[in-house]
Amino acid sequence: MDRLELYRDLIQRVLSEFADWANGSSNQDSEMICLFDEKRDHYLVLRVRWGEYRCMQGAQIFVRIRNGKIWIEEDWTEDGIVTDLLKAGISKEEIVLGFQPPEMRELTEFSVA
Repeated sequence: MDRLELYRDLIQRVLSEFADWANGSSNQDSEMICLFDEKRDHYLVLRVRWGEYRCMQGAQIFVRIRNGKIWIEEDWTEDGIVTDLLKAGISKEEIVLGFQPPEMRELTEFSVA
């Protein structure tokens, strides 16, 4: 399996497991929906819930593969999906914390771009 396919499979597995866990929890006021676009390498977990008189949605997790690296653009999970990626053998040099400003990425242990 080439690196790109490994990234795709791993990201989809991690996001699906998170959504399944969240949807199976006792907190049923929201639903987590996975949206995967392999053509553009965008992977999203969308949180959908009812607020006061309207449906509300927002990105819980947004990951994309860009320039051969895994970019974490949004992550509102407690431990962060980076933890799962590292446990699966992805190195810190292959992960970009895209939610951080470029000047702050230099201060992390992860890739800057």
